[in-house]
Amino acid sequence: MHKQPLINLLRGWPNPSLLPVDKIKAASAAALSQPDVSTPGLLYGPDPGYEPLRESIAKLLTRFYQVKDPISPTRICITGGASQNLASILQVFSDPLYTKNVWLISPTYYRVCPIFENNAFHGRLRSVPEDDEGIDIDCLRRQLCKSRNENANEKRVFDLLSILSGFSSNQSYQTLKGSQPWRKVYRHIVYAVPTFANPTSRTMTLRRREQLVQVAREYDALIITDDVYDQLQWPAQKSSASSSLKHAVLPRVVDIDRELEGGPAREGTDGFGNVVSNGSFSKIAAPGVRCGWAEGTEKFAYALSQCGASASGGAPSQMTSTFMTYLIETGDLEAHICTTLQPAYARRYYHMMEAIERYLLPLGVSLPQSYRTVVGGYFLWLAVPRPLLAEEVARRAKEEENLIVGQGSLFAVYGDERTQDLERQIRVCFSWEEEVRLGEGIERLARVIRQMHSDPTTPSSDRILTSAMTAEGYS
Repeated sequence: MHKQPLINLLRGWPNPSLLPVDKIKAASAAALSQPDVSTPGLLYGPDPGYEPLRESIAKLLTRFYQVKDPISPTRICITGGASQNLASILQVFSDPLYTKNVWLISPTYYRVCPIFENNAFHGRLRSVPEDDEGIDIDCLRRQLCKSRNENANEKRVFDLLSILSGFSSNQSYQTLKGSQPWRKVYRHIVYAVPTFANPTSRTMTLRRREQLVQVAREYDALIITDDVYDQLQWPAQKSSASSSLKHAVLPRVVDIDRELEGGPAREGTDGFGNVVSNGSFSKIAAPGVRCGWAEGTEKFAYALSQCGASASGGAPSQMTSTFMTYLIETGDLEAHICTTLQPAYARRYYHMMEAIERYLLPLGVSLPQSYRTVVGGYFLWLAVPRPLLAEEVARRAKEEENLIVGQGSLFAVYGDERTQDLERQIRVCFSWEEEVRLGEGIERLARVIRQMHSDPTTPSSDRILTSAMTAEGYS
């Protein structure tokens, strides 16, 4: 039995002390005390969602991202949070026959894989590595080009069979769901967390975001970006004058799609665009509100609102939408972000980084993108030195130090042959545990790594390879 208390650096939740209980209580009381708000809030809502919230979100995003032209509420569709919305996006804009693959940056947010598999993409999830700028755009382009060539060959075979059998080639071969005048089906889906990514904390550069949009346009791909951590940002250096940043450092990928080379309205396009931004109040208010938004073109937002589950009962989170409208319109939400969340997470980040620099870096542990001036999110991504394996580090951390961390294999794309690239990676989270325990957690991790360095029986990738070769008869 462990004498020391459990420290959980895997759980990616906000610490309960950071939940805006009083603000949400005031917002709910205000909404329920006004019949012109509570009545529509308690009834079925319009398909795109509660109109005052769409307007408030549009203004909130315009202020934060400092976009060239104000964001219109017609670009916004209210959702039940980022996860629920991802499922809705796939229901409307993908088809099991026509949509060939889902491309995910590896490592990925591991809980997203079941959502894709539940939408008939089992066995068709494809990983794309990332470099220091973000997604490996050359690799993605090569794989999409290969897929296009395979599609062309498949179509030629089908056309020939159609002629021989006396049937005409038509859309029924290509789609399972059928067509609707208000929707579009994309040939490919690309999933990314461009800013302060889960799990790596990396931020995709502006150049790479632009390249990603161009590739998506060329290959008929829909980029789904989880932009849920964007507002949780602060200076990388503790010595900076303020730990609060009111504006985004980089435009979202959806903003680039809106402006680049004429945007979705350019000649020869269908107006749906190639990017949807998945937003949520889970990280900036509370996960339990189960309320978020999607932003895309006006045609995209409308089509998303026609998802059967939403059109049946109206947009999700109708009552909660009235609360969130109050929080935005009173300024309480932005105040909570700037005066509570950003400073609190900055302190936690600095605390954990100081411990990493003191205990882990001398042991050969490393982190990505150490040059950044602005950091954020919930996580840090560590690489343990060779020949150590993250899975063994995580196991021993739990057994010997009562410490939970996330080994890299946990964040592999389902069915991904590149799992071996994650064998030395570990994710640690600074949002959940009490701030005073973050340093202790890193110190415990350092003890495990130090002990494994000195232990000749420690499993390593080299020893595992040697054992496998011996078992196969090689020597």
